[in-house]
This record gives sequence, C-alpha cells and structure tokens, in this order.
Amino acid sequence: MKKRKERIDRGIKVRAEDIFALCSWREMVYLSAPRLLPIIGFILLPMVLEIYWQRVLVSVAVFALLAISWDILAQSGMVSLGQALFFGMGAYCSGVLHHYFGFSPFVSIPIAALMGGAISTILLLPVLRLRGVYFAMVTLIIPLMIERIIEATKIFGGTEGLSGLAPLPSKWIELYVLLAALLGALFGFRRLMTSDYGLVLKGIRDNDRSVMNAGINIYWYKTQALFIASSVGAFSGAMMTHVYQFVGMPVFALDYSILPIAAAVVGGPGSLAGATLGAFILVPLSEVLRALGGLRIVFYGMFLVIFIVALPEGIFHFVSRKYHQFERWVEVEK
Repeated sequence: MKKRKERIDRGIKVRAEDIFALCSWREMVYLSAPRLLPIIGFILLPMVLEIYWQRVLVSVAVFALLAISWDILAQSGMVSLGQALFFGMGAYCSGVLHHYFGFSPFVSIPIAALMGGAISTILLLPVLRLRGVYFAMVTLIIPLMIERIIEATKIFGGTEGLSGLAPLPSKWIELYVLLAALLGALFGFRRLMTSDYGLVLKGIRDNDRSVMNAGINIYWYKTQALFIASSVGAFSGAMMTHVYQFVGMPVFALDYSILPIAAAVVGGPGSLAGATLGAFILVPLSEVLRALGGLRIVFYGMFLVIFIVALPEGIFHFVSRKYHQFERWVEVEK
C-alpha cells in the first residue's frame, strides 16, 4: 500500500492569508501569539541583556530596518545592492543638521529620514526604468562614488568625518526608539503590502507590462516605493549617527549593503518579518564569531550557504508553514 504526505491548513484559515474564521478563545490566542511575541520580546529583551549585548541589539535593530527597506524594494521589482546609500544619506543629513545648524537629535533624526529618502530617490530617479541586475549595479556604484567625492573634496569633514555629535539622552531611549521604529515598520509595511496599493507594487514586480496596460503609471508607484524604502534606511543611519556620535565615510561601507540582503535571504524574502528574523540571527552570530578572528568569515559564509541550500524559502516561511499547517500520511488511490 503506497502512501504520500499531504499538508492541510488548520481550520481557522479562510480564503486568504489574512482572513480567518475564529470560533474560540483558543483560536484567537493561536492567531495572535505570533504577533504578540515580537512586541513583548522587544519590550522585555533590553531589560535582561548586559550592556554589551544591548549595544548589539541596537545594531540588530538598525540592520533589521535596512533589511526591511531592501525587502520593500524587492517586492516592488527593484533589487538593490546599495542599502548603504540610504544609510549613509540619513547619517550625513542628521550629522550635518546637528553639527552645522545645532538641531537637536529629536529634530534632526526625523528630518534626516525624510531628507535622506528624498535625496536617494532623486539620485535613483533616472535609472528607475532599468530592470534586474542593471538597477542593482547602479545602486551599488552610487554610494562608492559619493564616498570618493567626500574624500576628494573634503566636505563634511572629509576622511575625518564629523565627531562629537550629541547622543540621545540615554541608552534606553536609543534602544526603545529603534525597537519602536522597527515594530512600526514591520507591522505597518506588512499591512501596506497586503493592501490594494501593495498588490499594485507586487504586480509591477511580477509583470510590469500588464500593469502598464491597465493604465497605471508604474514609475510613479516605483518612485513612491523607493522613497518609502530609502526613508526607512535613512532613519536607521540617522539613529546610528547619534548612537556612535560620529559620521564619516564608513557609513557608505559595503557592510550596510550586503548584511541586510543576507538577513532578508536567510529570514525569508517577501515577508518583512523574515528580514527582521534574519537580522536577529546574523548580527549576533557575527558578534559571537568575532573571537575567531580571520576564520569568522569562513564560518559565517558556511552558515549562510547551509541555510540557503537547506531552506531556500527562508526560515520565516518554513516556520510559518509549520505553524499554520499540519502534515499527515494518506493512502494513494489506485
């Protein structure tokens, strides 16, 4: 007798990913638990960590925001290799506003997020018609060009950068502002991408010609998605400027481009939650392996390869499927 394994959705799912039929408190808890877990975790986690790991948590939140920024672009059909552009623009905008104009960090950070997003969008507007690897190559090249321009012209401190910037009033404010922004981006943009607006962006990714034939200006939608994503990345750079009290050429380093992509791929692209989960895995892992010196890159690379090969869909999609489905063996009809 031959048997095969089949997957069955649990009874509360109805018709679509975000529509459920709830008949009991148990089902409500089952549905709300994955959403309440990150909220409760973000509130309690800083309280139980040592000072060193609190600083690591700051980096985790920053890279998670950059990974979410990358995922928004990818879901809109724009694959970026230059998240460092968004990060660096936000960092320099906040540093300049504070250093030269005396703006408080609470004023310079939100302004820098919008300014950094706007400048990045303007820089990439001429290449929005490019697709695939061509758009990705431009996003990779621009931050390298800006880095060399700063070095050659010595503007904004040149290679020395701007130091002595004011920090936020306390480490707790730094942590909870970043974690609150991360939660807002995670839940807010997940809701946005499941709305009609998000469906248009995903349609542009899947078949932009069909969307154009429907009378929709896809370049206007891509411009909006680019501004949203770049503003998220710019906010993370602006926050990091005041955490480190310094801004300089290293904010355009490739680390701020490659690690967010790795986080999104390991966690699961297309979900935003996967990008966040990937950052919470890869950044602490990098810190744990730091004691290995040069071998850190080898073990880090092996870890990435294993996850990509074993779980090409990403950790979040795998866990989500296991949570919402169960498997059973059934007889194969002759």
